[in-house]
Amino acid sequence: MDNKKIIQVDEKVPFQLLLPLSIQHLLAMFGASILVPFVFGINPAIVLFMNGVGTLLFIFITKGKAPAYLGSSFAFLAPAGIVISQMGYEYALGGFVVVGFLGCILAGIIYKFGSDWINIVLPPAAMGPVVALIGLELSSSAASNAGLLDETIAPENVIVFLVTLGVAVFGSILFRKFLSVIPILIAVIAGYVAAICCGLVDFTATAEAPLFALPNFQLPKFSMDAILIILPVLLVITSEHIGHQVVTSKIVGRDLLKDPGLHRSLLGDNLSTMLSGLIGSVPTTTYGENIGVMAVTKVYSVRVIAGAAVLSIICSFIGKLSALIQTIPGPVIGGISFLLYGMIGASGIRILVDSKVDYGKSRNLILTSVIFVTGLSGITVTFGSIQLTGMVLACVVGMLMGLIFYILDKFHLTNDN
Repeated sequence: MDNKKIIQVDEKVPFQLLLPLSIQHLLAMFGASILVPFVFGINPAIVLFMNGVGTLLFIFITKGKAPAYLGSSFAFLAPAGIVISQMGYEYALGGFVVVGFLGCILAGIIYKFGSDWINIVLPPAAMGPVVALIGLELSSSAASNAGLLDETIAPENVIVFLVTLGVAVFGSILFRKFLSVIPILIAVIAGYVAAICCGLVDFTATAEAPLFALPNFQLPKFSMDAILIILPVLLVITSEHIGHQVVTSKIVGRDLLKDPGLHRSLLGDNLSTMLSGLIGSVPTTTYGENIGVMAVTKVYSVRVIAGAAVLSIICSFIGKLSALIQTIPGPVIGGISFLLYGMIGASGIRILVDSKVDYGKSRNLILTSVIFVTGLSGITVTFGSIQLTGMVLACVVGMLMGLIFYILDKFHLTNDN
């Protein structure tokens, strides 16, 4: 990995590299992103459209300094599911609009008062495990997509999974020159070919799909009851966003919380969610899969991310192309995710190493220990219709502990500072 040339955030990428690198990012996020509209019972074309538009908007707001791809947010699944079952999807859209709007207001507050508080409530000993949990808690999702957690494991799923993961792993360390920057794309292609050979791909839907089709746009409806059910998700997506920005900062070697600033990236994220609700799409969030792609390839250029966004918009209007991409089976997505989620987990460990966290201090040892156990234990804390679990709950616990330690320090009550 070290002998690869790093392509930084603001660097241009030759067209012959731009297209395959963009396709690589599109495929990395595709499986997870279209799962949300399937759960909500809507056509994924509108989601592909808004993912692309939201990503371009995010890049514009962050002045092209924060490489991030916006895909469908899973944080809204539980509360939005309740609203959809009781009132209909249009009222869930209204909740998405309000959450996005309030997130924009939060971005304005951070712009006014700064983001230095993050280092107080989430010092490196806390931020490291929180970031690691972003990848670690998704590990079961990768295995589930691959069919490895089924009661009876199908041999063909195992074969496709191993082909995909094997090409991604060994390609990352063996490929040279041009191939060295697209190991994920090559792995997806290899896994897809293996899936065809194993009979896991059905082209019926692709054959029946129209060549061109407009995404299904629809307007939101607003209900205070629906809004109150969905509103607490704002805490979840804010914690998730901060974690993603921190891990991306470590990967690209720049402090994105300072430049372009947390207020800009949070504004871009939430404005995209608000617009999604206004046109009938699902909320968006920065995607861990694409962070993992950057970690593997060392290509951080926002031009590549923008290229993937444009391709996503194009796919939303080409029915057959969208249907063809949807034929990529779970074992292929699982094989890629297996590596990418692990890379995110490793980035959290890297925060601890780079920050030289001193575990001779009790507070550091306690912070890391409690956060890891909280995130991996399966504990769920419920407030009304919102559930805090996994990384988000661990982040909240870490922030509370960090704040308490800070206050104790101010009163000179601690014995290790």
